[in-house]
Amino acid sequence: QVQLVESGGGLVQAGGSLRLSCAASGGTFSNYAMGWFRQAPGKEREFVAAISRSRSTYYADSVKGRFTISRDNAKNTVYLQMNSLKPEDAAVYYCAARPIQVATMTTDYNYWGQGTQVAVSS
Repeated sequence: QVQLVESGGGLVQAGGSLRLSCAASGGTFSNYAMGWFRQAPGKEREFVAAISRSRSTYYADSVKGRFTISRDNAKNTVYLQMNSLKPEDAAVYYCAARPIQVATMTTDYNYWGQGTQVAVSS
């Protein structure tokens, strides 16, 4: 059973940056593909970024060029560097893990963190 704990959320002005972290425990981190998703009030949870075990990366069109996902297997941690933040990026951001194969659908992920809030002021 994998446990995921996100951190790094907060309030930032539009155009600013935040780095989210997700610490994993309870499994062999390097065996898991990792993803970031977000959910704004009244909206469905949506894909943001994913990273495979071999560090291939995938992004939603809305964040491409602004967000960067990375992983540190020695620290069992995945990161999401968010630059040039926009008010529409405000949401609860969730980290997720699934064994072996990377994916971009929420339904493909087995393990989820509790989320971290990101607010962006205009």
